[in-house]
Amino acid sequence: MKPGDASPPALPSVSRMVEDIVGCKWSLAVLGAVRRGVCRPGALEHSIEGVSKKVLNERLSKLVRLGILDKQAYAELPPRVEYRLTAFGDKFCGVLDSVEALQREIDT
Repeated sequence: MKPGDASPPALPSVSRMVEDIVGCKWSLAVLGAVRRGVCRPGALEHSIEGVSKKVLNERLSKLVRLGILDKQAYAELPPRVEYRLTAFGDKFCGVLDSVEALQREIDT
């Protein structure tokens, strides 16, 4: 950052992130697909039934901004982009797994 540049926005609390992610079916679907190894935008779009390209890009950007996903752009022709869970994202998904396990427990 150069002098005079604004500092990056502070990340929300983890509880706020959980609320934001769990409250958005597409974010959970995107995380699930990335966890299954689907990492390219086109493949994500095809693997998540009903998601539009616009919504997918919005969710991917949000997950990158929150530090849950990492975006890797490759200088190739045609350009290639891949998304992966960050170390924080892997831990964050553990929280989501716990919520899911609790729901399964309640449902039985």
